[in-house]
Amino acid sequence: MKQINDYHHKKILVLGLAKSGVSAAQLLHNLGAFVTVNDSKPLDENPEAQGLLEQGITVICGSHPIELLEEGFQLIVKNPGIPYFNPMIKGAIERDIPVITEVELAYRVSEAPFFAITGSNGKTTTTTLLFDMLEADKKKPLIAGNIGTVASNVAQVAEEDNKIVIELSSFQLMGIEKFKPHIAIITNIYEAHLDYHGTKDEYAKAKGNITKNQDANDYLIANVEQEVVMNIAKNSNATIIPFSAKRELEFGAYVKDNVIYFNEEKLMKLSDITYLSALNLENILSSVAAAKLSGVSNESILKVLSTFKGVKHRLQFIKELHGRKFYNDSKATNILATQNALAAFNEPVILLAGGLDRGNEFDELIPSLKNVKAMITFGQTAEKVEKAGRLAGIKTIKRVDNVDKAVPVAYDLSESGDVILLSPACASWDQYKTFEVRGDIFINAVHMLK
Repeated sequence: MKQINDYHHKKILVLGLAKSGVSAAQLLHNLGAFVTVNDSKPLDENPEAQGLLEQGITVICGSHPIELLEEGFQLIVKNPGIPYFNPMIKGAIERDIPVITEVELAYRVSEAPFFAITGSNGKTTTTTLLFDMLEADKKKPLIAGNIGTVASNVAQVAEEDNKIVIELSSFQLMGIEKFKPHIAIITNIYEAHLDYHGTKDEYAKAKGNITKNQDANDYLIANVEQEVVMNIAKNSNATIIPFSAKRELEFGAYVKDNVIYFNEEKLMKLSDITYLSALNLENILSSVAAAKLSGVSNESILKVLSTFKGVKHRLQFIKELHGRKFYNDSKATNILATQNALAAFNEPVILLAGGLDRGNEFDELIPSLKNVKAMITFGQTAEKVEKAGRLAGIKTIKRVDNVDKAVPVAYDLSESGDVILLSPACASWDQYKTFEVRGDIFINAVHMLK
């Protein structure tokens, strides 16, 4: 870890805890900052805050008092989930107090380069694939961010010959100043998180921050099929490496005659890939591009792609029971992700969907429901999802209280040859703390079936 003086004797407020807030507070404290932590959860219900208090860090819990901003803080490190229209953040900006997220701290102290991945869909699979390829080739990767350990924890143990592979959200990328990945990937950008960003343009702008500090010695791997991504690339100072799952390119990663190429070099046949779908082909191409730029051998790339079976909660095959196949796609927190999941199957599908209501309708989902023979709904959006189902001509639609109850109902409606798919098209926060919790409940319910 680099021993930096950027935060020495600075008065810093860490706003919001969870794992990233705890790590940020401890790191800043160790770097000689005067740290105050503010979290909405009461102290007696907040073991993380209690632990920080025992380390000599000032802790204020139970609310976010706006008057706290008058205490002369020189920096705020906020939890990524706290939006910029939050009164504390708005107040900080009005007072010209810089606001960053924990990933910026990680970059400042890391001795290892960052390989950063962002996008609306596919970033977790891409991150996993790239990590696996680097690991197979003994490039000493470490994994961090939304998919792994908190970035600032990883950065503290990383050495120069490591490579930190990190999945980054738009929330995290809004809070960077100097963060500069050596390789950045933008998988795709679709309309998402508008309750946080307001507009798709603002969302895309946040994603584009991944390349704002890159220079010609760095690489931006960009989806050439998306105008919004290529507009970001046009304004980047990085060396642009395009990828396309739809057409042959002059350079970059692409498919020709059912073979993956990188810069005209033939790598492997699509038929050799174990986990292949239209969306996953994009993930494969972008991760292959990053691996090749990192000197990973074709042998190691082939080894990973010929054995990779997907990521938990991302169209994850669970089991086959009496001819029914169960898939967990709890990570499908938007309509596009569910559209991609449905496109992966030719079999009749019983779809489990619903969740947090962000104000949108589900009309975009209708064309993708052609193979759906029945629909089980739950959560705040149940009625809206059912409306889309009826418009798609689905005759069997059942509403239940939660995912746990949805599984046996779906099984009772199914027959041999059907796919039972959890792909909610919504975030989980109306009923579950995370999409992982929702997915685990689905998995457990499937294993309870006889």
